[in-house]
Amino acid sequence: MLKTHLTRCLAILFACVLMLNGCTPRQAQTPGESESSGRMVLTDPWTAEESLAYQPEAPAANDLSALIVHTDDPTSGEEEQPSESPEPSAAPEPSEAQEPSTAPEVSAVSTPQQGLPLRGNAVPRMEPVKGEVRGVWISYLELQNLLMNQSKEQFVKNIQGVFDNCAAYGLNTVFVHVRPFADALYKSQYYPWSYLCTGTEGTDPGFDPLAIMVEEAHARNLRIEAWLNPYRIRNANSKYAICETNPAVKWLSAGDSAVILHNGITSYNPASKKAQDLIVNGVREIVKNYSVDGIHIDDYFYPATATGAVDLDFDAASYRAYVNGGGKLSQADWRRRNVETLLKAIYAAIKAEDPDVLFGISPQSSVDNNYNAMFLDVAKIVSTPGYCDYVCPQIYFGYQNQAQPYQETLEGWNTMITCDEVDLYVGLAAYKLGASDQWAGTGKNEWIHNNDLLARMVKTARNQNSYKGFALYRYDSLFAPEQGVRAHVGTEFQNLKSLLG
Repeated sequence: MLKTHLTRCLAILFACVLMLNGCTPRQAQTPGESESSGRMVLTDPWTAEESLAYQPEAPAANDLSALIVHTDDPTSGEEEQPSESPEPSAAPEPSEAQEPSTAPEVSAVSTPQQGLPLRGNAVPRMEPVKGEVRGVWISYLELQNLLMNQSKEQFVKNIQGVFDNCAAYGLNTVFVHVRPFADALYKSQYYPWSYLCTGTEGTDPGFDPLAIMVEEAHARNLRIEAWLNPYRIRNANSKYAICETNPAVKWLSAGDSAVILHNGITSYNPASKKAQDLIVNGVREIVKNYSVDGIHIDDYFYPATATGAVDLDFDAASYRAYVNGGGKLSQADWRRRNVETLLKAIYAAIKAEDPDVLFGISPQSSVDNNYNAMFLDVAKIVSTPGYCDYVCPQIYFGYQNQAQPYQETLEGWNTMITCDEVDLYVGLAAYKLGASDQWAGTGKNEWIHNNDLLARMVKTARNQNSYKGFALYRYDSLFAPEQGVRAHVGTEFQNLKSLLG
């Protein structure tokens, strides 16, 4: 059985590598949006930030070890050139049957190993925001420049400058990417050091970036939430190797279904109990060891194809095991339940450690795309207690967008929230300021012809009864914009700041 699984895994890897070597480059588009036949088609977020920006060398198709880097290899990490654009009760069913595996089990108990930081009372958590949450996302794209191959002193100086800017502008919350690729910008029992620290995954930078960021944020009265991508291990075309101590490598080598390879993407399988335990333990570890004020995840749930089409093949074996074990759900509903199971487990783990730590989810703005492509039933999680404290849909659209106009989309989300325990934050597209929005139809120049969109969007949001705050994507788009839009962004920024007081 093990040999069969390993053969299958290598075959999938071979196909993915062939695809990467043989495909022609696609025209870069704003991830999360496209138009087809006059209607909205939301593209795959898994390829949004990283894979459109560079063409790395692919590993040999028949060599799994080419994906792995030994942690003493000083030549494994080349500098990446990331893209600038994101895009952004009935009776219980039987639990899914797991395929046999010799992969190492992940402990369900989160006991800090020797050397891990203990939170104690050195850096207390911040009080929850009593008024409006005013946040900004600080992604791995910013952190790559702030952190990679920097000394502790230089990183402290860099992050102090970032947080000084946020506080001076009137923001009160930072969402900082601390686990973008099944890795850690902190000392972890479960995940390897991120390549963002040194250029090589698994290499200790000699200091703890998250501990520093918590201390520096709180010193400026900024709340800090740890932003995680729970499932993603590597985007398509990533040139950064996965280190040999990464749990994903151990499971891949064992032919275990806890890791899936699909369309050039490596991710944890949402159906795998072992993968779920790993993710939940990783969350619990952060809340236990660091004085973060929240845990924040975004829209990377089930991977889709490059065109956004749904593929039901890559986890077909896991679904068959579920059905053979007595499961009755359709594959789509089964996927949704897998995601819901993880969200409830994360929420419970956080609240068991500290009820005051928030758990928030930032899904795509399209409810339909969440449901049918990401397999996240947003209507359920915002109407039922126990999934999250807030939802922050990425409403990256102007008022004149033909497919998803801002106000209509915002009001739809507000209406959908019927649980008093769930607040509404609004994700706003600072990265579009001063630029043409090619997928907005007749509203494509709205971000050019107006210089008060962010302020107007916040004003509109304040009229929604579930509204609690906003988050701006992303830091560099506001504080280090491209030269061609710098003046426009500056005017927008001042208009929003005047609203914040």
